[in-house]
Amino acid sequence: MLEGKKIVLGVSGSIAAYKSALLVRLLVKAGAEVQVVMTDDATAFITPLTLSTLSKRPVFVEYYKPETGEWNNHVDLALWADMMIIAPASANTIAKMANGLCDNLLMAVYLSAKCPVYFAPAMDLDMWKHHATQENVIRLKQFGIGIIQPGTGELASGLHGEGRMAEPEEIAEFISTEIKKKLPLKGEKILVTAGPTYEAIDPVRFIGNHSSGKMGFAIADRFAELGANVTLISGPSAQKSKFKIERIDVTSAAEMLEACQLHFADAKACVMSAAVADYTPEIVADKKIKKQEDRFNIDLKKTVDILKTLGSVKHDGQILVGFALETHNEEQNAIGKLQSKNLDLIILNSLNDAGAGFQTDTNKITMIDRELMSTVFELKNKDEVAIDICKKVIELMNA
Repeated sequence: MLEGKKIVLGVSGSIAAYKSALLVRLLVKAGAEVQVVMTDDATAFITPLTLSTLSKRPVFVEYYKPETGEWNNHVDLALWADMMIIAPASANTIAKMANGLCDNLLMAVYLSAKCPVYFAPAMDLDMWKHHATQENVIRLKQFGIGIIQPGTGELASGLHGEGRMAEPEEIAEFISTEIKKKLPLKGEKILVTAGPTYEAIDPVRFIGNHSSGKMGFAIADRFAELGANVTLISGPSAQKSKFKIERIDVTSAAEMLEACQLHFADAKACVMSAAVADYTPEIVADKKIKKQEDRFNIDLKKTVDILKTLGSVKHDGQILVGFALETHNEEQNAIGKLQSKNLDLIILNSLNDAGAGFQTDTNKITMIDRELMSTVFELKNKDEVAIDICKKVIELMNA
């Protein structure tokens, strides 16, 4: 859940600041980009060098660097962030947050933040229980600021009770859970196919195509990023998923059909981006065919149309998306496929468009829905194309 997330980590003046080092390490290890902003008091407990080394980014403490006059722009920092975590949040920092005081860079970033903000209190028992602190916490909750509850245990004063900052592992898990709660496809089952199929001629030769699987893998990753439980059925491909995805590897069209039939019924949406062979050898030789004749013929038979098969059993509320890679009569052919196979959406590619098609990092698509509403997109990176496709699928799911 933290993969690719941009996180501003605020560190205020508390003995618990030593835990921030492990927190930074956990967030970075989970794939997040972490920008640390410290108060001046926090530097007495842990050095900026430590947190800079772990985050692989410079740590910001002051509004500007006196030696160069360079400004640490608090607005840019706030806009950059997908979320902001203040850990540890001392009683003093919590009071400033609740009352809009802005006497350091951290508070300037906080007051400029439009992203979700969370704070992990860290202080002694009596400070935490004090009416003023509790009123400030209530006020922050009313602002929509999320609290990561302090734990109970031995405190720096020697007292035992509530007030110690949550452990770094607990904070990282808390943030991951919060992200999951807000994802639009949380818990939805999505089926995606990708890559080519290889139809065997003999033990060493096959009929195939040039599909790399890049588009399908990008779509699967985007769905996973949006919280879906993704099953990816892939033909032979060197691509790897960035997220935790159930991957089923197949080789032939028959194997892909079998896998799709096994998983389609439970899927809320299915995006069939695989380039499945239309024909397969009628007879597969059990030994390597030797080169003897000047001419060699292979009898082919049609493969089962996976997309049409799924379209025939699609239930109400289920979204089925197909792809059409065309060289001529592009829109006419795509619409024919959309209607004959009972699809909700067809993604049209044309090999006449430079930068589109197999083996490229870019794609240019046109989306056509059941009402024959057509949306043309410019040439984009396939990751960006995946965002557009998934956005449209969500719209159809919510319609």
